[in-house]
Amino acid sequence: MAAPQISSIDQQKKELRDLMAEKRRNAPAHAEADLLERLFKTVQTYDAPSVAAVWPLPGEIDLRPLCSRLARDGRRVALPETTSKGTPLVFREWSKDSSMLAGRFGTSHPDGPILVPDLVLVPFLAFDRKGFRLGYGGGYYDRTLAQLNVPAIGFGFAFQEMKSIPIGPYDIPLSVVVTEKETIQTGPYNLEG
Repeated sequence: MAAPQISSIDQQKKELRDLMAEKRRNAPAHAEADLLERLFKTVQTYDAPSVAAVWPLPGEIDLRPLCSRLARDGRRVALPETTSKGTPLVFREWSKDSSMLAGRFGTSHPDGPILVPDLVLVPFLAFDRKGFRLGYGGGYYDRTLAQLNVPAIGFGFAFQEMKSIPIGPYDIPLSVVVTEKETIQTGPYNLEG
């Protein structure tokens, strides 16, 4: 049986993932604090009682301080449970007292009830100003965003910006991209939600 053909878009994405993951690991510490502050202020512009964030893997931006701040601000916080390949993410409610469970691919999620978020914070390895992002390649966020149809705020560092991201037929653009330097409106949801 012949090996499956890798499309040129898939190959471009793989090469870009490797490069950008290495660059992100070397981001200065102050940039993350600036990013978290800007991200909090951006979330505040939305009428979104529940916000989906992410629990960090090694080398990723750590949203745990933001999760705590959002909860203190009265928002319900949800974190993703990485589901079986080919399915959308499931979000589980988090609080500072939540027990965390080990998930797929080294992820962690709360041992809490399922919560459908009103706003989703989306990590990326790279982005462009049209709102397209380069993720890890599993398609989880694209399937999830297509199902939820809620505003999606991508977050990362300014150096992760590319002129354009190679896109496939199922890639869903972000509504907004937040970096430590700016907030970039890209999609149909305005900053008032």
